[in-house]
Amino acid sequence: MPSNYYKKGSEQGLNKSKIIMYTVIGLMSLILVYIMFIQFRIVNETDIKGIEFLRETELKEMLAEYKSKYAEVEEELKGTQEKIDEYKQNEKSEEVTLKLLETEIKDAKMKLGLTDVYGEGIVITMQNTEGSTVGYSELLTLINELVYAGAEAISINNERIVAMTDLANVGNFVFINGERTTSPFTIKAIGNTTKLQSALSIKGGYVDTFNENYLIDIKTGNIEINKYNGKITLNYVKD
Repeated sequence: MPSNYYKKGSEQGLNKSKIIMYTVIGLMSLILVYIMFIQFRIVNETDIKGIEFLRETELKEMLAEYKSKYAEVEEELKGTQEKIDEYKQNEKSEEVTLKLLETEIKDAKMKLGLTDVYGEGIVITMQNTEGSTVGYSELLTLINELVYAGAEAISINNERIVAMTDLANVGNFVFINGERTTSPFTIKAIGNTTKLQSALSIKGGYVDTFNENYLIDIKTGNIEINKYNGKITLNYVKD
């Protein structure tokens, strides 16, 4: 009786550790999909016609940046595999596995935009002018520019931008995450301040392109971005 009891208890502990391990693997896979989604979205949104007019040196710089972005995705994949291997090695130790799970859940929530975050970055104010109205297209272009420049968290009028965020024009309003908002738009981005500001302010960049139609102001400093309050659902991704 005691022998069978301990055997059963051991099996339950092992099964619990496996469940925890598979949960972690699922979380890491979700993060990887999110990161790759952002990277591929940037490539798809690139203005191909605009590329034709870039000088050779600028094209080389863009190519180098894209290679760097894809290298980051590859590093994430490598890191994910290393963590999975680590969980497999420690699956018999419930205490160690639980600590690893707690750390990964915290990291996953931060990357998915489910926690408030703080850090250095920039604040962009964008306003309508007479005859020109800021729409979702201008905002989507700005989001992609910021992500391309290394922004780690973005919000527009306190709406957190995540992979599942949708933007749409309805009359004179822009709906972000289903919430109605309008000019002036305050866009916050956490990341390397110099890189973010330079990416938007270079000749032929975002500010240079849109400053004629809209009022754009950029400030730097330590900022806070609120968490995403909506639901993240996957309708087609299956495990």
